Amino acid sequence: MDKIIGIGNALVDVLATLNDDHVLREMELPKGSMILIDENKLQIINNYFSRMLTHQAAGGSVGNTIRGMACLGAKTGFIGKIGNDAYGEFYRQSLLERGTEANLLISADLSSGVASTFISPDGERTFGTYLGAAATLKAEDFSLDIFKGYTYLFVEGYLVQDHDMILRAIELAKEAGLQVCLDLASYNIVEQDHDFFSLLINKYVDIVFANEEEAKAFTGKEPEEALEVIAGMCSIAIVKIGSKGSLIRKGTEEVHVSAIPVDKVIDTTGAGDYFAAGFLYGLTCGYSFEKCGKIGSVLSGNIIRVIGAEMPAAWWEDIKTKISEL
Repeated sequence: MDKIIGIGNALVDVLATLNDDHVLREMELPKGSMILIDENKLQIINNYFSRMLTHQAAGGSVGNTIRGMACLGAKTGFIGKIGNDAYGEFYRQSLLERGTEANLLISADLSSGVASTFISPDGERTFGTYLGAAATLKAEDFSLDIFKGYTYLFVEGYLVQDHDMILRAIELAKEAGLQVCLDLASYNIVEQDHDFFSLLINKYVDIVFANEEEAKAFTGKEPEEALEVIAGMCSIAIVKIGSKGSLIRKGTEEVHVSAIPVDKVIDTTGAGDYFAAGFLYGLTCGYSFEKCGKIGSVLSGNIIRVIGAEMPAAWWEDIKTKISEL
């Protein structure tokens, strides 16, 4: 089995379920977006959360994907930066207990990153993200040795704002012979840094994951056409279309994979991350694109049945059985 290493923001999710979306307007957080916040805004959110029932879980987009793959038995690693605090230790243990190689640097000055997650009544999630130590991962933190022994590097689109750091990581990974996978992260992130995303995908990236909104922000087109555009820039393009499933294309080969039926969506946090986990797991096993997509659908269809981006341990055996039957 091939090995995969992810690079992303090491964040702890603090999740709260809303009765309505009024608080999103109050906090100036556009519904469905990921907005970076400062310590003052984090304190305001923490004050609000202190009056609510909240749930804590290891998070970060690529971190979620790597944990999902590890739970399926994939050989995984993760690169990120944490603070010297309880959140950081919580994050480290969440990786280690699943057998993931934890390449975590520690900031002496900043606390660990926290993603305050607001879950709307319809299951949509909105993030107010304080990056903290996670944002101080720099180009000079990487060496060629980190990437040796892996086949794939999975890059979190939220990191692209540090151009030098991302380019350094990708160029070292390419030098070590890895294929590069990129998740477009969020439509607003794509809009803000469109030219750099274009550079990465045209020059370096082998596999691109995007949802409908991200694909449209990147190409200006609806899913089918967006898929064709992105596939023309890289080796494999995947556009996730929510309850309608996903579109996968390599060259002229295209596959449409249906989503699995779900009685009730509790929280969409991690849906895209777990789809990527399933797809990439299938890829490391050498499965067809269709089976890779079906595994992605199984994982994403299950994660939206719980609050947060972690499933109960007891579910994984059932999931593995379903995958073996695909």
